[in-house]
Amino acid sequence: MNERRASHPPGLRAWLGLLVVLGPVLLVAMDGSVLFLAMPAVAEALSPSADQTLWILDVYGFAVGSLLIAFGSVGDRYGRLKLLMAGAALFGAGSTGAAFAPGPELLIAFRALMGVAGATLLPSALAVLGALFTDPRRRASAIGIFAATFAAGFAVGPALGGQLLNHFWWGSVFLLNLPVVLLFLLLAPVLLREVPTTRSSRIDVLSVPLSAAGILLTVYAIKHAAAAGPTAKTVATGVVGAVTLGWFARRQLRLAHPLLDFRLFRDRVFTIAALTGLLPLAAWSAVAYLGGIYLQSVLRLSVLKAALVALPGAAVLTVTCVVTPALAARIGTRAALVTCHVLIAAGSLPLLLTSASGGTGWYLVSTVVAGVGYGISFSLVADTAVAAVPAARAGSAAAIAETGNEIGNALGIALLGSLAALVFRLRGPDVAGTLSETLQIPGLAPAVITDAKSAFVSGLHAASAVAGVLHGALAVFALRWIPRTRAVTGDGTFTQPVAPDTVEDSSMR
Repeated sequence: MNERRASHPPGLRAWLGLLVVLGPVLLVAMDGSVLFLAMPAVAEALSPSADQTLWILDVYGFAVGSLLIAFGSVGDRYGRLKLLMAGAALFGAGSTGAAFAPGPELLIAFRALMGVAGATLLPSALAVLGALFTDPRRRASAIGIFAATFAAGFAVGPALGGQLLNHFWWGSVFLLNLPVVLLFLLLAPVLLREVPTTRSSRIDVLSVPLSAAGILLTVYAIKHAAAAGPTAKTVATGVVGAVTLGWFARRQLRLAHPLLDFRLFRDRVFTIAALTGLLPLAAWSAVAYLGGIYLQSVLRLSVLKAALVALPGAAVLTVTCVVTPALAARIGTRAALVTCHVLIAAGSLPLLLTSASGGTGWYLVSTVVAGVGYGISFSLVADTAVAAVPAARAGSAAAIAETGNEIGNALGIALLGSLAALVFRLRGPDVAGTLSETLQIPGLAPAVITDAKSAFVSGLHAASAVAGVLHGALAVFALRWIPRTRAVTGDGTFTQPVAPDTVEDSSMR
């Protein structure tokens, strides 16, 4: 059905409320990537092991992704604005603790706390935003701004972290959150209003620890095996994690109110949309993390120069996210999604031309080309999630979409990062588990340093190649599974994408 223009456009308070909501959204996204360029400085200050380095980076994303759907349901039932306020306060407390963590263990713990807080913020923020803008056209614009802000946070996080490290110590990347949190806590009660709750929304308490434990145990086993080789303990951990995830999935299929409704994946279009929320973030986070190490530790660029190299891709990603709704309205969701994955796959190719002696230009080209694809994916997933469900389930629907983003962000580092670590272990000089640890060993021969850098670049190549192949395959599936639909109706309003079983594919006419 086509959406009609509402008779009362939003006023100044709604737009000011949008600005207030965007503060936590920017922080949650930015803290998923702000450490990518900062990790060499963190490694030098805290000396984390290879496992601890990966956990510092991705425990935040796993905490957010594991709890987003649960907190979406909590907001539906008990109030989204209340959850926003509590989450913002907790996020500020976690940021303060992380900034002054004396060792890697406490930094991991505070990053996990920030992730729990972040899981309360995203679904509730999007639901409150929907309540502010009841007019369909204005709401679409607001959601586009929301998506652009979320994408911009991920994109500029590394560059911003690099700028701060050029002047301050590594903990400053977390203290940056505090002014935004305080401003939100002061203005939110004035400009935002509570969204009506849905008392029928239920939360299956057992599903929350099952999903979190299954993900963490499985990923821990993969990362540990890649970094140090398989052991009996690692294999046992992986088996327990896989069984736990299987238990979680089977339980969801039997519940009347599942935490994650796997039945939705029977729809091919929904499956493509869900994967579009997952894979681009996985590729982007892995390339941003590995690229930050490549620019600083391999090519020996300063943190400021590395941040400047990352800026063009961040700018392209952000602008693309803003213009994507208009683009999709003209060319259709199918064409936009196919274009998205083709560009990300194409953007992976220049990384294969980088080497231990040079490759800054190829890295920049890669981030710019792929940045267009990332921007399209971020924007389409957010808009589709809210438009597809009743307002009462907006929090849960937003959580499903954002779960794909956050889990993708963490999985990219955990899985593709582990692939790079495995290649480094197999091809490197075997004196330490990571490139950073290797370069910190005093008295290394130049040949050993060269071998270590070359092994790391080989790992970067492997990760980018896998990301490119996966996105190329997803482009083919999107082309085959998503039906062609008219993007704009005669009166100027937009049509929504429809599942293949309800619309005849025009390519078959």
